[in-house]
Amino acid sequence: MFAEINVYGLYVPALLLLAFAAIVVSRLLGHGLARLGLYRLVWHPPLFDACLFVIVLACLSFFFTREF
Repeated sequence: MFAEINVYGLYVPALLLLAFAAIVVSRLLGHGLARLGLYRLVWHPPLFDACLFVIVLACLSFFFTREF
Protein backbone atom coordinates (compact mmCIF):
# COMPACT_ATOMS: atom_id res chain seq x y z
CA MET A 1 0.00 0.00 0.00
CA PHE A 2 1.31 3.44 -0.87
CA ALA A 3 1.23 5.84 2.04
CA GLU A 4 1.89 9.23 0.45
CA ILE A 5 1.78 10.73 -3.02
CA ASN A 6 3.96 13.63 -4.10
CA VAL A 7 1.79 16.35 -5.66
CA TYR A 8 4.03 19.20 -6.82
CA GLY A 9 6.32 18.84 -3.81
CA LEU A 10 3.52 18.39 -1.29
CA TYR A 11 3.10 14.95 0.21
CA VAL A 12 -0.58 14.05 0.39
CA PRO A 13 -1.95 10.90 2.03
CA ALA A 14 -3.31 8.50 -0.54
CA LEU A 15 -6.48 8.02 1.47
CA LEU A 16 -7.25 11.73 1.10
CA LEU A 17 -7.13 11.48 -2.68
CA LEU A 18 -9.26 8.35 -2.58
CA ALA A 19 -11.75 10.16 -0.32
CA PHE A 20 -12.09 12.99 -2.86
CA ALA A 21 -12.68 10.44 -5.60
CA ALA A 22 -15.20 8.63 -3.39
CA ILE A 23 -17.09 11.88 -2.78
CA VAL A 24 -17.42 12.45 -6.52
CA VAL A 25 -18.49 8.87 -7.25
CA SER A 26 -20.96 8.70 -4.35
CA ARG A 27 -22.53 12.02 -5.36
CA LEU A 28 -22.97 10.76 -8.91
CA LEU A 29 -24.51 7.54 -7.62
CA GLY A 30 -26.77 9.55 -5.29
CA HIS A 31 -28.04 11.70 -8.14
CA GLY A 32 -28.62 8.62 -10.24
CA LEU A 33 -30.56 6.93 -7.46
CA ALA A 34 -32.60 10.09 -6.90
CA ARG A 35 -33.51 10.25 -10.60
CA LEU A 36 -34.67 6.65 -10.43
CA GLY A 37 -36.84 7.47 -7.42
CA LEU A 38 -35.15 5.02 -5.07
CA TYR A 39 -34.81 7.60 -2.29
CA ARG A 40 -38.52 7.14 -1.60
CA LEU A 41 -37.66 3.70 -0.19
CA VAL A 42 -34.86 5.03 2.06
CA TRP A 43 -35.68 5.78 5.67
CA HIS A 44 -32.94 8.38 6.31
CA PRO A 45 -31.39 9.82 3.12
CA PRO A 46 -28.38 11.59 4.77
CA LEU A 47 -27.47 8.38 6.59
CA PHE A 48 -27.85 6.46 3.35
CA ASP A 49 -25.54 8.95 1.61
CA ALA A 50 -22.93 8.56 4.35
CA CYS A 51 -23.08 4.78 4.07
CA LEU A 52 -22.83 5.02 0.29
CA PHE A 53 -19.68 7.16 0.67
CA VAL A 54 -18.09 4.63 3.04
CA ILE A 55 -18.88 1.74 0.71
CA VAL A 56 -17.46 3.56 -2.32
CA LEU A 57 -14.34 4.57 -0.36
CA ALA A 58 -13.80 0.98 0.75
CA CYS A 59 -14.18 -0.29 -2.82
CA LEU A 60 -11.78 2.33 -4.20
CA SER A 61 -9.19 1.68 -1.51
CA PHE A 62 -9.43 -2.07 -2.11
CA PHE A 63 -9.09 -1.63 -5.87
CA PHE A 64 -6.19 0.85 -5.80
CA THR A 65 -4.14 -0.62 -2.94
CA ARG A 66 -4.09 -4.31 -3.73
CA GLU A 67 -1.08 -5.62 -5.59
CA PHE A 68 -1.48 -7.54 -8.80
